[in-house]
Amino acid sequence: MLILKIILIVSLSLILYQDIKERQVFWFLFPLFAISGAILFYKSTLPELFYLSVGMNLIFISILLLVVCLYAKIKLSSNFNEVFGLGDILLFIGLVFSFSTISFLIIFVFSLLFALATHLIAKHYSKFHTVPLAGYMSLFFGITYLSHWTGFTSSLYVF
Repeated sequence: MLILKIILIVSLSLILYQDIKERQVFWFLFPLFAISGAILFYKSTLPELFYLSVGMNLIFISILLLVVCLYAKIKLSSNFNEVFGLGDILLFIGLVFSFSTISFLIIFVFSLLFALATHLIAKHYSKFHTVPLAGYMSLFFGITYLSHWTGFTSSLYVF
């Protein structure tokens, strides 16, 4: 289990670094993160609850991406790929396998708020005009996992 935790934190750290530095992330980091997060979640819950949570999380992410796509087309009059990066989508899909549904919804919303606040603070120091959403969310999820593993938060998977 320690190896999986190290792989998870290293992949999240590399996603953060590459997304902030270059706005391009190696594709293999997302499946690495998803697989290690899925195994940790699967080991901490019943198999039926794991599959139910993954299904519900996938429905939520699909609806969210559909709304963003429609908003980009209708309101912003631009293509979806100009508004939202592939790395962001891959991170969202990787997150689907990592938490129970209620925990996922709560942590996901707070990670988006964290990304917004972090970007508002850090945008003056960046040469890019885009938001490294996957990077900021990776930082938040890395902090969340570390706080759970060190005992600061007691129930990461229990909802």
